[in-house]
Amino acid sequence: MSTVFFAGGGTGGHLMPALAIADAMVRLDPSIRPFFVGGLRGVESNVLPQRPWPYELLPLEPLYRRQWWMNVTLPSSLFRVVRRVGRLVAEESPALVVGTGGYVAGPVVWKAIRLGVPAVLQEQNAFPGIATRRLARQVRQIHLGFPEARNHLAPGAGTEVLDTGNPILPPPDPMPGRVEAKRKLGLDPAKPTALVVGGSQGALAVNQAVDAAVCGGLLPSGVQLIWQTGAATYDKFSHRDIPGLILVRPFLDPIAEAYAAADVVVSRAGAMTIAELCAWGLPAVLVPLPTAAAGHQLTNAKALAASGAAVLLEQRDATGEALAGHVGSLLSDSARMAGMSAAARGRAHPDAAEVIASHVLRVLAGT
Repeated sequence: MSTVFFAGGGTGGHLMPALAIADAMVRLDPSIRPFFVGGLRGVESNVLPQRPWPYELLPLEPLYRRQWWMNVTLPSSLFRVVRRVGRLVAEESPALVVGTGGYVAGPVVWKAIRLGVPAVLQEQNAFPGIATRRLARQVRQIHLGFPEARNHLAPGAGTEVLDTGNPILPPPDPMPGRVEAKRKLGLDPAKPTALVVGGSQGALAVNQAVDAAVCGGLLPSGVQLIWQTGAATYDKFSHRDIPGLILVRPFLDPIAEAYAAADVVVSRAGAMTIAELCAWGLPAVLVPLPTAAAGHQLTNAKALAASGAAVLLEQRDATGEALAGHVGSLLSDSARMAGMSAAARGRAHPDAAEVIASHVLRVLAGT
């Protein structure tokens, strides 16, 4: 039995890749014992108790980039966490540590390396997080969700950098047909359909732009909407629901049926969402969250737009008119849509979890 530490969390975008890689490693080698190290304040405090793997949650404070004065307690909490990680390494004897980002990953991976534990990193974004940038010279492998991230790294001589993509739940094979998917959702199979997603909590600015487009009659005639508002803002927009034309939902789980029905997607630019859009080959209008750490969503969106797979619409410009204009322009140009779909598929890594897991197992095997 080989114990592997997984350090990452704070948000689902950091935790879910760790869970996907751990699951894939166990499928490939049942002797692997994942052990998760996360933060008390992160999403992992709710998710990990529902999973079968052992875990420990540490009392580390996040790094506040804008409200810098709130970092006053960070040094003391960092010291306590690093000391606790040292004890965990002594107690669990991990053969490897896998870091997937978030404010806990850095100190856990750093301390494990100091104690002789080999390390692997998985970086989701086009602009790498601080932990990946600082630890790039000291790890065995770095797995990139975006190939553009390579330009911002200075890996060590013994560090293998791999363009393996972000681990997601892949689309079913074969993919559902769009006509049938629309029919199942009660939509007209002959009409174009736009899917709006802003994450589990929603994106207020995106929702307001969609609301303005709907209220103002700005969308092209006949366009149907599948609109995930997020739980926090659902009550504000639920009255826009029109059966057979505008489906307003707080959250789409599973989201596969909505992806299958969509002709175009309006979305934030989180790394995992982009990985899903590419795997499904969906043209997108991306409205990156301007307050995302280190502007990583804007960097993600720019990378996808530069490859021809998406349109970038910055939040400051995301009016109802602008949003409707982009959606209408795409839906009226089938050749452009086909090119964007092909570009998205060209960046897709639907089997990323298994590929990453197989490479990580090589490190464990010493090859």
